[in-house]
Amino acid sequence: MTSVTREEILSQPQVWKQALASEPPATVFGNAGDRVLFLGCGTSAFVAEALAELRERAGLGISDAAYASEWVPLRGYDRIVVISRSGTTSEVLSVLRDLPDGVATTAVVGVADSPVALAVDDALVLDYADESSVVQTRFPTTVLLLGRRAFGESVDHLPAEAEAALKREPAVPVADFSHFVYLGRSWTHGLAQEAALKVREAAQAWSESYPALDYRHGPIAVAHEGTLVVELGDADAELEADIRRTGAVVVHEDLDPLIQLARAQALAVDLAEARGLDPDAPRHLTRSVVLN
Repeated sequence: MTSVTREEILSQPQVWKQALASEPPATVFGNAGDRVLFLGCGTSAFVAEALAELRERAGLGISDAAYASEWVPLRGYDRIVVISRSGTTSEVLSVLRDLPDGVATTAVVGVADSPVALAVDDALVLDYADESSVVQTRFPTTVLLLGRRAFGESVDHLPAEAEAALKREPAVPVADFSHFVYLGRSWTHGLAQEAALKVREAAQAWSESYPALDYRHGPIAVAHEGTLVVELGDADAELEADIRRTGAVVVHEDLDPLIQLARAQALAVDLAEARGLDPDAPRHLTRSVVLN
């Protein structure tokens, strides 16, 4: 039987089409020139990192990202954007309660009328991208898709390309590997962190993520014949050569980074199933972290 997580991964092209047919409020990710902080926990923190990098590189203003669970208010912002699929994450609600007056707030959530959605000035509700699975897949990619469009990128071609890519066989037999490394540069470092998290969550496997060119500075020491290294974003031939000398296998697919992430999600499910695990029921995890 196909897992719910796999079904939700495969549904992403249709969900992206629906997202691109919508017109979110122009201020969701801040006005041009605003100082914006993106906040989230877990997957949403990695999405926040990618959005901040994309926005600042687009020349739209100073953009930072932080973990809501660790954030300390050290500098001021015009707008704070919180990302919470469930809209119930305790640390996100704590941040919103403690903000100084006068800071505009936005929430990107999967559930309308959730506590987070009700605690902000503006809410972007992506209920059509919400998931029943504990493991997030289509919600974060949809947030990133809309962010890229808001920052001026052309993304209308991505649903069709994703549909074709998700029908492909895995790039390698995942059961041959015991160690998984994801590398990214610029905004795709956030994607690399998310890809590695999917492997840990769904398959209980040893996975890591690093800024690509920093991989030589220590982490490469544990690469071996059972290591799969996946590059997200642009490839680097010299880095690939260094990694292959360790005996590790390097994979880079010539796809948009967001589609590369969707392929990495599918790999995590393939690995879970190869290990006899249920990717819909990751160990020790629930859909949302709600603290007493």
